[in-house]
Amino acid sequence: MLIGYLKKESHMKKIKEVIVVEGKDDTKQVQRAVDADTFETNGSALSLADIEQLKKLQVRRGLIVFTDPDFNGERLRKMISQAIPGVKHAFIQRRQGVPTEAHGSLGVEHASQQVIREALSNLYTEEEVDQPEFTRTDMAKANLVGGATARYRRERLGQILGIGYGNGKQMLKRLNVFRVSRTQFQKAMVQVNQEDEDGHK
Repeated sequence: MLIGYLKKESHMKKIKEVIVVEGKDDTKQVQRAVDADTFETNGSALSLADIEQLKKLQVRRGLIVFTDPDFNGERLRKMISQAIPGVKHAFIQRRQGVPTEAHGSLGVEHASQQVIREALSNLYTEEEVDQPEFTRTDMAKANLVGGATARYRRERLGQILGIGYGNGKQMLKRLNVFRVSRTQFQKAMVQVNQEDEDGHK
């Protein structure tokens, strides 16, 4: 479910939730963009003590998971989601986290302040789904799995919807647990199809 959260204003109130990031450079960039407290995972693994601390923070203030748009970031996001139901999620696109210099890795620390504000204005929460809106058949019909351009199409769909990148199974789960509507999906796929068509002319 998409949650409208922050107005795009230069003077924003302090974010109540604690934002989970991967390192100190992420914290610096996030705090340049918004008034917020962060929890740094300092790597792609979380100890039991970390999880317990995050659980307490979720109860007291709530959590926003804002990890890097890469394999390790997605791994952390999954670990936290499984251990702590109800956390909120913010995403940036891979191209928005590319280092500006030759060194450095993909991450939130390289995103602009505007990109960070926009990511934090479009939060998602996972919800239990009894009857999924989307199935593997929907993914196949939309050419999101199995084809030569499926990876690119999933990446663009995730960017347009603001739910990040995932393989076929992960994308299907996100469409359902984030309660993306059929209308939102179809509208996004019109854009994906047009871009895919333009790219192959």
